[in-house]
Amino acid sequence: MRPLDPRLLRYARATATHLGVLVALGAATAGLVIAQAWLVSGAIAAGFAGDGFGAVRDAVLLLAAVVAGRVLVAWLGEAAAYRASAAVKSQLRRRLLAHALTLGPRWPARGRTGETAALATRGVDALDGYFAKYLPQLVLAVIVPVAILVVVLPADLLAGVTIIVTLPLIPVFMALIGMATQARTRRRWRALATLSHHFLDVVAGLPTLKVFGRAKAQADNIARITAEYRRATLGTLKLAFVSSLALELLATLSVALVAVGIGLRLVSGGLDLRTALLVLILAPEAYLPLRLVGQHFHASADGLAAAEEVFAVLETPAPVRGTRPAPVPSRVSVQGVTVAHPERPVPAPYEAAFELVPGRITALAGPSGSGKSTLLDVLLGFVAPDAGRVRINDVDLAELDPDAWRTKLAWVPQDPRPLPGTVADAIRLGAPEASDASVRTAAAKAALDVPLDREITEDGHGVSAGQRRRIALARAFLRADAGAPVLLLDEPTSGLDADTETQILAALRAYADAGHLVLLAAHRPALLSIADDVVELTAAPVDADEARREAVRS
Repeated sequence: MRPLDPRLLRYARATATHLGVLVALGAATAGLVIAQAWLVSGAIAAGFAGDGFGAVRDAVLLLAAVVAGRVLVAWLGEAAAYRASAAVKSQLRRRLLAHALTLGPRWPARGRTGETAALATRGVDALDGYFAKYLPQLVLAVIVPVAILVVVLPADLLAGVTIIVTLPLIPVFMALIGMATQARTRRRWRALATLSHHFLDVVAGLPTLKVFGRAKAQADNIARITAEYRRATLGTLKLAFVSSLALELLATLSVALVAVGIGLRLVSGGLDLRTALLVLILAPEAYLPLRLVGQHFHASADGLAAAEEVFAVLETPAPVRGTRPAPVPSRVSVQGVTVAHPERPVPAPYEAAFELVPGRITALAGPSGSGKSTLLDVLLGFVAPDAGRVRINDVDLAELDPDAWRTKLAWVPQDPRPLPGTVADAIRLGAPEASDASVRTAAAKAALDVPLDREITEDGHGVSAGQRRRIALARAFLRADAGAPVLLLDEPTSGLDADTETQILAALRAYADAGHLVLLAAHRPALLSIADDVVELTAAPVDADEARREAVRS
């Protein structure tokens, strides 16, 4: 974690403006600190010298104005800091979500929903401490000591040299403590991310866990992860307390050295009272910003650790996008497509080859893990094949604008989950401008027996699994009716009864006969029976030695 990560300037433009405001306010603060010390020392020296009430009164009135100025500058700084923090957090969240969408649904972080949600919410929110506390203090730690030394060195060379020698000790100790803090903070953040992800998974699967009597075991797991997070948090707090003690002790000893030198020379007559008081008042002010930097560093450590995770996502290379307009497909050719998976020893699918043409239904068959869903992802443009290619008419799919290509597709995923809203809203997602009559027609083709005004809540609650699938089918049919010529359906009748399946198969045949290109990923015999072409997919042959090595690694 660096004091000022340049990536914040790159990804959040508000940071640069905030820094400019902080520098201006820091310079004003330094000037007011010096003016305050000058007035206090002058008033005290005038009082001891017997210069009269008028001289002291004028100094006190000016001092009140300076104190009011410091209060105003502090308020302006804090207000600007929180405004800048809100702007930066908004920009980072927008960039994070936009880049996640660019990476696509098959981005490797898929499946860590809880972790990503914690990063985009609580993680980014933790930057408040960085912008509101740490960064302003960091600017003051650069400006104020330099300004004070400019005043102290001409007034008292020995005290100035003492400050110059002892001042760097504080950043050195801060750096040593910061290295330990970084490791602990990252461990704490990882514990929080794991807890968020695990808790989300448990909540999503709670009905299944209850049915099989495993809810108590998962509660014990959450308690264990929570305990790890609590221990990591307490460890970070202990380190923060110890570091604060060390920095306070070091600053106190440094000020004591300056004070001893001033006292000895004042007694011997080598220093006048006003200069001695001026240096003695300014010396603690030189160390104070650095001490507070160390204090606020711990408050901002969570935000900096989360920012590291955000930058890791933002710096993940986005897939290369084509730019050519998508033609109306009259033929889709899959030519030797192979896709490798980092978590699996062999590619799947392996050298898949077939052709989609209007009027014919093509079914992808094969055992689980043979790559049926992955091949649909390739056709959707979510996954780039490691070998082979897909041609739309005579154009390589990789050259097409993916957004334009997807307007030609109607898709049913393997595990459809409608968004919150009404059933009609979920269907109309396929064609937002469709009329109510078109929505009802699509629902009828999908044999959907749910009122279109029924509310669906988060994660598809409010309808059954079979109804969710038929909603997805109705959405695909609505999109096909709106002009999408290609239907990609992943197990479209899974979980449906025989009568419903028969109605849907009849609708699929009607779309094929009307000139649509229809591709099914299928296990069920009924789906395979209506297919004009059945493509058997296989994974690559497994090398025995490699399989043994993979088993040992796992």
